[in-house]
Amino acid sequence: MAERLTHTDDEGRVHMVDVAGKDLTHRVATAEAIVVMSKDSAEALFGGTLPKGDAPATARVAAIMAAKKTPELIPLCHPIALTSVQVDIEPCDDGARVVATCETVARTGVEMEAMTAASVAALTIYDMVKGIQRDVSVRDVQLISKQGGKSGSWTR
Repeated sequence: MAERLTHTDDEGRVHMVDVAGKDLTHRVATAEAIVVMSKDSAEALFGGTLPKGDAPATARVAAIMAAKKTPELIPLCHPIALTSVQVDIEPCDDGARVVATCETVARTGVEMEAMTAASVAALTIYDMVKGIQRDVSVRDVQLISKQGGKSGSWTR
Protein backbone atom coordinates (compact mmCIF):
# COMPACT_ATOMS: atom_id res chain seq x y z
CA MET A 1 0.00 0.00 0.00
CA ALA A 2 1.32 3.42 -0.94
CA GLU A 3 2.13 5.84 1.85
CA ARG A 4 -0.45 8.59 2.30
CA LEU A 5 0.63 12.12 1.44
CA THR A 6 1.10 14.17 4.60
CA HIS A 7 -0.70 17.26 3.27
CA THR A 8 -3.96 15.47 2.48
CA ASP A 9 -6.60 14.12 4.85
CA ASP A 10 -8.43 10.77 4.63
CA GLU A 11 -10.71 12.17 1.91
CA GLY A 12 -7.78 13.54 -0.12
CA ARG A 13 -8.40 17.18 0.82
CA VAL A 14 -5.41 19.46 1.27
CA HIS A 15 -4.70 20.51 4.86
CA MET A 16 -1.86 21.81 7.00
CA VAL A 17 -0.07 19.02 8.87
CA ASP A 18 -0.59 19.06 12.64
CA VAL A 19 2.88 19.20 14.25
CA ALA A 20 1.67 19.78 17.83
CA GLY A 21 2.73 16.29 18.94
CA LYS A 22 6.27 16.59 17.62
CA ASP A 23 9.22 17.43 19.84
CA LEU A 24 11.10 20.69 19.55
CA THR A 25 14.46 19.88 17.99
CA HIS A 26 17.36 21.79 16.46
CA ARG A 27 16.93 21.66 12.69
CA VAL A 28 19.22 22.80 9.89
CA ALA A 29 18.72 22.78 6.12
CA THR A 30 20.99 23.90 3.30
CA ALA A 31 19.92 24.60 -0.27
CA GLU A 32 21.62 25.92 -3.37
CA ALA A 33 20.87 27.65 -6.65
CA ILE A 34 23.07 28.33 -9.66
CA VAL A 35 22.90 31.61 -11.59
CA VAL A 36 24.26 30.98 -15.08
CA MET A 37 26.03 33.93 -16.71
CA SER A 38 29.05 34.80 -18.83
CA LYS A 39 32.54 35.16 -17.37
CA ASP A 40 32.36 38.92 -17.98
CA SER A 41 29.11 39.20 -16.04
CA ALA A 42 30.48 37.06 -13.22
CA GLU A 43 33.55 39.29 -13.04
CA ALA A 44 31.29 42.36 -12.79
CA LEU A 45 29.16 40.63 -10.13
CA PHE A 46 32.08 39.61 -7.94
CA GLY A 47 34.18 42.66 -8.79
CA GLY A 48 31.51 45.06 -7.61
CA THR A 49 31.14 46.84 -10.94
CA LEU A 50 27.50 46.08 -11.77
CA PRO A 51 25.52 49.24 -12.63
CA LYS A 52 22.87 48.30 -10.02
CA GLY A 53 25.41 48.04 -7.20
CA ASP A 54 26.56 45.37 -4.74
CA ALA A 55 24.60 42.34 -5.93
CA PRO A 56 25.98 39.79 -3.44
CA ALA A 57 25.10 42.00 -0.44
CA THR A 58 21.66 42.78 -1.86
CA ALA A 59 21.03 39.10 -2.61
CA ARG A 60 22.02 38.05 0.93
CA VAL A 61 19.56 40.54 2.45
CA ALA A 62 16.85 39.43 0.00
CA ALA A 63 17.47 35.78 0.93
CA ILE A 64 17.14 36.49 4.66
CA MET A 65 13.93 38.44 4.11
CA ALA A 66 12.54 35.67 1.90
CA ALA A 67 13.37 32.92 4.40
CA LYS A 68 11.38 34.80 7.07
CA LYS A 69 8.41 35.14 4.70
CA THR A 70 8.33 31.54 3.46
CA PRO A 71 4.96 30.64 5.07
CA GLU A 72 3.40 33.62 3.28
CA LEU A 73 4.59 32.22 -0.06
CA ILE A 74 4.18 28.45 0.38
CA PRO A 75 0.56 27.79 1.38
CA LEU A 76 1.00 24.76 3.68
CA CYS A 77 4.30 25.79 5.25
CA HIS A 78 4.26 26.35 9.03
CA PRO A 79 5.53 29.67 10.38
CA ILE A 80 8.66 28.96 12.40
CA ALA A 81 11.11 31.10 14.33
CA LEU A 82 14.38 31.07 12.45
CA THR A 83 17.45 31.23 14.66
CA SER A 84 19.92 31.72 11.80
CA VAL A 85 20.03 32.34 8.06
CA GLN A 86 23.44 32.19 6.39
CA VAL A 87 23.85 32.96 2.69
CA ASP A 88 27.05 32.48 0.72
CA ILE A 89 27.46 33.56 -2.89
CA GLU A 90 30.52 32.24 -4.62
CA PRO A 91 31.91 32.07 -8.14
CA CYS A 92 31.48 28.79 -9.98
CA ASP A 93 32.17 27.55 -13.51
CA ASP A 94 28.68 28.60 -14.66
CA GLY A 95 28.62 32.00 -12.94
CA ALA A 96 27.48 32.15 -9.31
CA ARG A 97 26.46 29.57 -6.73
CA VAL A 98 24.14 30.59 -3.91
CA VAL A 99 24.18 28.46 -0.75
CA ALA A 100 21.58 29.21 1.93
CA THR A 101 21.50 27.55 5.35
CA CYS A 102 18.60 28.05 7.75
CA GLU A 103 18.37 26.92 11.37
CA THR A 104 15.62 26.73 13.95
CA VAL A 105 14.51 24.95 17.08
CA ALA A 106 11.03 23.82 16.09
CA ARG A 107 8.57 20.98 15.52
CA THR A 108 9.04 21.05 11.74
CA GLY A 109 11.95 21.47 9.37
CA VAL A 110 13.49 24.45 7.61
CA GLU A 111 13.92 22.94 4.14
CA MET A 112 11.39 25.29 2.54
CA GLU A 113 13.02 28.33 4.16
CA ALA A 114 16.44 27.31 2.82
CA MET A 115 15.04 26.64 -0.67
CA THR A 116 13.16 29.96 -0.66
CA ALA A 117 16.26 31.84 0.49
CA ALA A 118 18.45 30.28 -2.23
CA SER A 119 15.80 30.94 -4.89
CA VAL A 120 15.23 34.58 -3.99
CA ALA A 121 18.96 35.28 -3.72
CA ALA A 122 19.42 33.80 -7.20
CA LEU A 123 16.52 35.85 -8.57
CA THR A 124 17.99 38.99 -7.02
CA ILE A 125 21.32 38.31 -8.70
CA TYR A 126 19.46 37.70 -11.97
CA ASP A 127 17.70 41.06 -11.59
CA MET A 128 20.95 42.88 -10.93
CA VAL A 129 22.89 41.23 -13.80
CA LYS A 130 20.19 41.30 -16.50
CA GLY A 131 21.09 44.90 -17.40
CA ILE A 132 24.45 43.76 -18.78
CA GLN A 133 23.43 40.25 -19.93
CA ARG A 134 19.93 39.42 -21.10
CA ASP A 135 20.24 35.62 -21.16
CA VAL A 136 21.13 35.01 -17.51
CA SER A 137 19.29 32.01 -16.06
CA VAL A 138 18.65 30.34 -12.72
CA ARG A 139 18.90 26.56 -12.43
CA ASP A 140 19.42 23.66 -10.06
CA VAL A 141 17.56 25.01 -7.05
CA GLN A 142 17.81 22.05 -4.71
CA LEU A 143 18.11 20.91 -1.13
CA ILE A 144 21.68 19.88 -0.30
CA SER A 145 21.19 18.60 3.25
CA LYS A 146 18.95 18.61 6.29
CA GLN A 147 19.46 17.65 9.92
CA GLY A 148 17.20 17.22 12.90
CA GLY A 149 13.75 15.94 13.60
CA LYS A 150 12.42 12.40 13.64
CA SER A 151 13.70 11.59 10.14
CA GLY A 152 17.28 12.57 11.06
CA SER A 153 19.95 13.69 8.63
CA TRP A 154 19.88 13.59 4.85
CA THR A 155 22.49 14.71 2.32
CA ARG A 156 22.15 14.87 -1.46
